Amino acid sequence: MPAARTTLLREVSQENREDHPVVQYLQCQVANAFVLYANYKHYHWQTFGPHFRDLHLMFDEFAKQVLETVDDMAERIRMIGQDVQPVQLTQMQDTANVHSAAAGQSTHEMIEEADANLLVVIKDMRDAAKAADESHDPGTVDLFSKIVQIHEKHEWFLRQILKKKDGLSG
Repeated sequence: MPAARTTLLREVSQENREDHPVVQYLQCQVANAFVLYANYKHYHWQTFGPHFRDLHLMFDEFAKQVLETVDDMAERIRMIGQDVQPVQLTQMQDTANVHSAAAGQSTHEMIEEADANLLVVIKDMRDAAKAADESHDPGTVDLFSKIVQIHEKHEWFLRQILKKKDGLSG
């Protein structure tokens, strides 16, 4: 193998260690996405009150959008040299840093819980993009930049609902 090719392979290698910060952030966000998906479906099924239809449809849309992000993040983990670790539901809950939806909540409490989880995800994704940038990994930076915008939009919607308190039981 020519020396130039060997040098390039070493410089461009995506054989990251399992404990590499970028890999860890990606693993966590795969798990977070699954938990958020399950939460959104829970809220979708449990929503009630004067804004039932709008919230029911909104949470279903959020669920679909977050589920669509999982494959891109899991494939990125593979591209940069690791296996996707949280493959079972219990592992995902243990790996995630967002909480599963609580039972018996009011619509207002569900929205507050969803918003709080999104704030965690948004902060983590911003930190992850910075770590990827510092690791000279523009592909992962781009992926986090795209996905964080989905979560930021969801958080904006929820924040506006919480701000207005339009008939939501608290």
